[in-house]
Amino acid sequence: MKAFRTSAVVLALTSGLLALSAQAEVVQQNASGDPLYTVEAPKGYAMIGDLVIARPLLIGATAIGAAAFIVSLPFTALGGNVGEAAQSLVVAPGKEAFVRCLGCTSSGYKQD
Repeated sequence: MKAFRTSAVVLALTSGLLALSAQAEVVQQNASGDPLYTVEAPKGYAMIGDLVIARPLLIGATAIGAAAFIVSLPFTALGGNVGEAAQSLVVAPGKEAFVRCLGCTSSGYKQD
């Protein structure tokens, strides 16, 4: 019975993650028509999926990346690429977890 529960949870999480990547990006333009003011307008189900599934996974990825960065720090310091390692292991997942709006597909502020 425990194996059934485990496989059901894994199947549910996998199908949820696959459904998130299948959604199309919804872009809504202001009445002015100026592309500078173009904003994303995600649907409610995208926001809920982002809140329940994506954000906890991204926060976990940030924590695991920070631990991996600390472990690899002596080797990256010898190689001279500390900044690149920090960017890819800590900053990128952290930016996706904490800067991106709820349900949006791109992080940061829209700048053209």
